[in-house]
Amino acid sequence: MPLDDIRKTIDSIDTQILDLLSQRADAVHEVGEIKKKEGLQIYAPEREDALLKSLVTKNKGRLPEHSIRAIYREIMSAALHLEDELKIAYLGPKGTWTHQAAIKKFGHSVEYLDRENFAEVFDSVARRRANYGVVPIENSTEGAVSHTLDLFVESPLKICAQILLRIENGLMASIPRSEIKTLYSHPQVFGQCRNWILQNLPKADLVEVSSTTKAAQLARQNAHQGAAAMGGPLAAELNDLTMLESAIQDRATNTTRFLVIGEETCPPTGKDRTSILFSVHDRPGSLVKALQSFDAFEINMSKIESRPSKQKNWEYIFYVDLAGHCENREVADALEQLEKHCSLVKILGSYPDLIL
Repeated sequence: MPLDDIRKTIDSIDTQILDLLSQRADAVHEVGEIKKKEGLQIYAPEREDALLKSLVTKNKGRLPEHSIRAIYREIMSAALHLEDELKIAYLGPKGTWTHQAAIKKFGHSVEYLDRENFAEVFDSVARRRANYGVVPIENSTEGAVSHTLDLFVESPLKICAQILLRIENGLMASIPRSEIKTLYSHPQVFGQCRNWILQNLPKADLVEVSSTTKAAQLARQNAHQGAAAMGGPLAAELNDLTMLESAIQDRATNTTRFLVIGEETCPPTGKDRTSILFSVHDRPGSLVKALQSFDAFEINMSKIESRPSKQKNWEYIFYVDLAGHCENREVADALEQLEKHCSLVKILGSYPDLIL
């Protein structure tokens, strides 16, 4: 077929796609009106998860799975904007890894509110200035993000979804590599790139800042003093820096898990994770007995972290991720048994489990 004819065919298909998207938008608007009348949550991660899985299964064409997911991420993002003018709070400023994780989950059509710290993200959602918040919870290299864990103790918010994001840090600057004397970045990034720094810039001064975007800004402002930054490509782009080297993290599979927080948790999907926190009684064997509650009902624990309670010296709060949904009978029974050995048990939320 001649090139011009192929292009005419593509134009015709695009017109059909646009018409179908308009029809979909009308249906989405109706859904949004029903949700508002019935007081239902606009964002439904369980529905999103089921839809994406179904589309990937139905796909018989040339488009790979990641392309299908990317295309429908933006279609669903537009749908969320039509149902309600959704606002998402995240740890800013623009260009941070948390910002990129939020975009991966909610697309480009919703409104994003950058916040200076984790507490402000939680506060924005709690005060309903934002519908949802996105915060990091753990990194595959550096472990748990303690600030996020601590905020869950007093917060009424629930976890309703999670995001897994591959982290590829790079070296960015507006000066030649040979002139670099100071490196700015977030402490987690320094930890993720520790070996690379020792091998390549061992004499550079490391200055910890609140975000990779802030680091990029400082690298631009202090370039005349030999400043550079470490972070992602979006931070470099937003601050007009050159990526001198990419993917310098020590582990090629470096991944950060982010949580979506809101007022409601997610209904069961069939493959879920439940996050809880608990504090045991100050008695011999209490922690062992508490953990045996999960073993008794064959509930798998995929993560356990401890943090000081900040109420009493040497008293700890434990954070646990469990396989299953809190409404599942086995999980519910295990949690009921757990309460017998604890002074505090709090369900943080159940949400679809993911594999990167």
